[in-house]
Order: sequence, then structure tokens, then C-alpha cells
Amino acid sequence: MFLNFFIELRNVKIPVSLREYLSLLDCLDKNVISFKVESFYYLSRASLIKNEKHIDRFDLVFSKVFKGIEDISLEDLLNKVDIPKEWVKKLSEKLLTPEEMEEIKSLGGFDKLMETLKKRLSEQEKRHQGGNKWIGTAGTSPFGAYGYNPEGIRIGQDKSRHKKAIKVWDKREFKDLDDKSELGSRAMKIALKRLRQWARTGLQEEIDIDSTIKSTAKNGYLDIKTQKEKNNSIKVLLFLDVGGSMDPYVKKVEELFSASRSVFKNLEYFYFHNCLYEGVWKNNRRRWNEQIPTFEVLNTYGKEYKCIFVGDASMSPYEILFPGGANEHFNKIAGKDWLFKAISQWESHMWINPVPKKYWDYTQTIKMVSDIFSGKMVPLTLSGLDKGMKQLMI
Repeated sequence: MFLNFFIELRNVKIPVSLREYLSLLDCLDKNVISFKVESFYYLSRASLIKNEKHIDRFDLVFSKVFKGIEDISLEDLLNKVDIPKEWVKKLSEKLLTPEEMEEIKSLGGFDKLMETLKKRLSEQEKRHQGGNKWIGTAGTSPFGAYGYNPEGIRIGQDKSRHKKAIKVWDKREFKDLDDKSELGSRAMKIALKRLRQWARTGLQEEIDIDSTIKSTAKNGYLDIKTQKEKNNSIKVLLFLDVGGSMDPYVKKVEELFSASRSVFKNLEYFYFHNCLYEGVWKNNRRRWNEQIPTFEVLNTYGKEYKCIFVGDASMSPYEILFPGGANEHFNKIAGKDWLFKAISQWESHMWINPVPKKYWDYTQTIKMVSDIFSGKMVPLTLSGLDKGMKQLMI
């Protein structure tokens, strides 16, 4: 397994040397770390990675090679009792039929849900599994992991399964989008160029051919004339939704981001998650420690900027409508109010949605966001980009 790990790292062009690999094995042989996956992750990353630009690729390879390896607990698997794997699988991740899902009733709104969670936290004394009340796993309780409830709070689960949670009680790590991603299609770049406007700005940097010819002919000697170089005068603000339900669209959004960086010289970008709130960020690894206040962004970039949001607009309605409804933190101001502030500041605005348009009617919040943007939502397709660029020029 460890040799396969070394080979996979080399396959994705991470410069891992044989000496570094042997040093890692030596550390394991000398019991430098405890027998925990997390400890091994940090040891191997420290031993094998020399440049932080390789960390994302390292994470992907580590996840692929060591997928499914966890600390053995639960009383050493019930003292090594021979339990059929099928039983364990069904118990740990209960799958319900559509009919069963319809029978499970939500608690009656966001405030009631949070009030009930607070009560459960004060009352619960031990781990629970398979129930419908306590915080646990594989059940129908609104609180916990690997179960089902139409309106719950996800606690201790690595990713979404049913996309029903209205809050996630875990600290999740998001990856920055790659602005150097190779474009899947040059047409995307061409579609964005509709927004470009050229003007002569800055110092006199390029030769004015016509003026040089006229001046040389008139004076009888070579008289070179220069003029200001034409630059793209359009200013663009790009707000990018990352993490969670946006994960399936990373490649498409990276292509859009890369094309935008190439086409627009006056481009500023910020990340957000699900909906715009009081803070945005530039670096997803430091999103909790280095947030930029949204008010600061509103006051820094003038009305001449074109504002583009990119996101699937798929979330709980609470995240848009209510204070405190944000997925991962408590927001004092509702998400819809922040969106209204943004489109009021930048009157030339639009929302690009990577979800295919034929599925938009199946998600309530897509319509809500589209209504907030007065219908200025387009799909992340070539025709959608073409339409969006025309809207921004109006």
C-alpha cells in the first residue's frame, strides 16, 4: 500500500524522491506517530511535500489510496465478533424508500429546529444510532449523520448525501479554484470577450504608425510618434461559490475562472459559500481567519464595476431568508439582504449557474435567487455566457 502511495504521487507529477519515501518508512518503523490516519497524513505530507503548491494534489492522492481506512474503535469491533459486512453497512448508512421519506415530518421551521437541538445537547448523555430523536447516526433524527430527515442539521458527516441539511455543524476545508486550468473550449473565452471595451490609457507606449509616416514625410527625417496603448477598460468583480453542492462543477467553474483571468485585465475575485453574507475571502484555506468584510468590498469597488456571481444557488431557503440561517455560522443579516446590497451597488450584474437549466425548477432557492437578480441568471453554457455578456453591456 505504501509503495502504491509513492507511485501514485509520482504519477501526478509530485516530485517525491526515493530517499524521502524511505525516510517516511523509517519514521513509521520507529513509531514516530500514533496509529491514526490523521497523524499519518501529516507525517507523510511533511516528509514528501516540499512546495505548498503540491498540497492539493497530495490530498487527492492520499484520499484515493487510503480511502476507507479509519481508526478501529467501537470496542475493537465488538471484541472482534464476526458480524456480516452487509449488516454493518446497512446499519451505518440506512437507505430509506421514497415512501418512508415522505412519512418523516420536519420539526416545523428553523427556529424550532435550533431550539430542539439546544435541548438535545443538554439532555443527551451517550452515543445513539438508528433512532429518530437523539443526535446520532443512521436514523431519522433531524440531528446527526448518515441518516435521513427532510430538514435537519448535519453533524459529523464528510459530505452531503440527500442535500437536505439546512445547517452543517462541521468545519469543512474548501480548495481554491485553479486560475491556470486549461480551457475545455476556446469558445468560452470568446463568449466572455463580448464584454471587453478598449480605450487608450496610461503612458505613450506603442508606435502610432499613421502619425509617424506623416511626420517623417513632412520633416524629411524619421520622426517616430507614439500613442497610449489600448487596454481593456471593463472592470469586473467575480464572486465564486465554493464547496458543498458546488463540488461537482469545479472543473467547469475553473475553466470559467481561467478564461476570466485571461480576458479581463481589471478583475477582482472573492469566494463565498452558498449565499453572500458579512464576509468573503481570497484564500479558501484561510477562509475563517482572513475574511474580508463585505461592507469593505461594497465601499471599495465603485459602481463602474460589472458584478458576476457564479454558483448553483442550491441551498436551504433559510440560508437566504432568515438571520442565523447560514449553513456554517450565525449571520446577523439575512442572505437576501446582502444580495440586494450587492446588486444595488453594482447595477450591472448577473448570476451564472452551473446547474443545467432544465433542472432549475426542481430547486426552490434557484428561483428565489433568480427573482432577486430580476431574472438575470444564465446557465454556464456558451449560449448562456453569450446572453449574460449582452445583458451586462446594457
